[in-house]
Formats: sequence, structure tokens, C-alpha cells
Amino acid sequence: MKYKKRTEKKMQSLIISGGSLDMEFALSYMGKYSFDFMIAADRGMDFFFHQKITPDYVVGDFDSADPDILQYFRSLDEERRPAILQFQPEKDETDTELAMRIAIESGSDVIHLLGATGSRVDHMLGNLHLLGNAMEKGVECRMVDANNRIRMVCQGIKIRREEQFGKYVSLFPFTPQVRGLTLKGFQYPLEEYTLECYHSLGVSNEITAEEAEISFREGVLVIVEAKD
Repeated sequence: MKYKKRTEKKMQSLIISGGSLDMEFALSYMGKYSFDFMIAADRGMDFFFHQKITPDYVVGDFDSADPDILQYFRSLDEERRPAILQFQPEKDETDTELAMRIAIESGSDVIHLLGATGSRVDHMLGNLHLLGNAMEKGVECRMVDANNRIRMVCQGIKIRREEQFGKYVSLFPFTPQVRGLTLKGFQYPLEEYTLECYHSLGVSNEITAEEAEISFREGVLVIVEAKD
């Protein structure tokens, strides 16, 4: 396995998973960042193949992958060939979790996860939980599609209006309660509020200041930036 040492510059990695993927959006998104390495999780290799991009890793049990595409990557000369890590279908982790483990072990500070949403709600919820896996290891992970950017945080963050993803910012407690929640620079501010599960209070807020601030004392928060 290839390992990269951490540097002062944040190491950015990209994972393309096997869910729904808007090709035009994915290419546009990739153009905004400089990735230190890229990982295809199982059927996510289709994107790289069709766009004539070679990832650094191809990971999975390949039960849903196109065997011809897998063989293409295997047939590349040694200098161009990605590291191909194949696992048994009977495993405890999803292909996306295996890809995230490699990204974290390889020194990623920020992981961009595309192709992680779609028609399989069970897979999408599983990927949402993986955001917490990265968070616990001190790695920021963003699950992104053409309409949403989703993050999980255990401490406050700031969002500049010019950098936000879409129009709306929604907040969901991932723990039973998020205590001391304070929102500044939003259309609907809060001060020292306890946000609890099973309510929709945090849905569809909007940033009104140049910079919005989300802070809280206790809990884990899921932040969804969305556009229609």
C-alpha cells in the first residue's frame, strides 16, 4: 500500500463510489481542487475509465464492477497501473469504507466523497455514518453530489457565503442532542439552543451575512448545504 506523509499543506483525496454520479458535475468539481490521490471504490472505476483518468487505487470486491473495465486497469503497464486491492464479497466493510480507510491511512486531511448517494437509501445512510468514522480520526470528509454537500462535525465551523454549496443550510443532530447550538449570520439565528432528534427545526436555513458561524458545546451535528 502506498503511504504519504502529512505536510503543512492539507492533503486532499477523492473517492468515487458506485452510487449515482452526475458526470458533468463530477468533472466540474474535480476542476476546483488539486487532489493528492484518487480512489475508485468498486463500480466507481467506471467513471475513471470513461473519462480516461487513472486513479491511484481501485478497491472493492468487484461484485458490481464491469469485468472488462477492471481488466483494463489491471493490464496497464506497471508505471501507470493503479494499486488494485480486491477483497472477498463476504466482508464486514462496504467498498466505500475500505476506500476511506485507505484514504485515511495514506494521510488524507480532507476526503471528498462522490458517487455516495442515489437510489439505495441503505448505502447512502451507511456512507453518512462513514463521515463519522473520518471525523473521529480528525479527518474532514465531504459527501457531495450535484445538489448537496454533507459534513459531520463535532465542533463549530464557519461558512463563507461566497463559498457555500447551494442556497440552504440544514442542521441535524447525529447524537440525541446537540447542546449550546448558536447560529450567527443566518436568517434564523439561535442562541444556546438544544437541538434534539426527531424534529425538523434545523431544516432550510439561509446565510445572510458574509460569513455564518455554527457553534455548539456538546454533540455531533450533520450539516447539509443544498440547492434545489
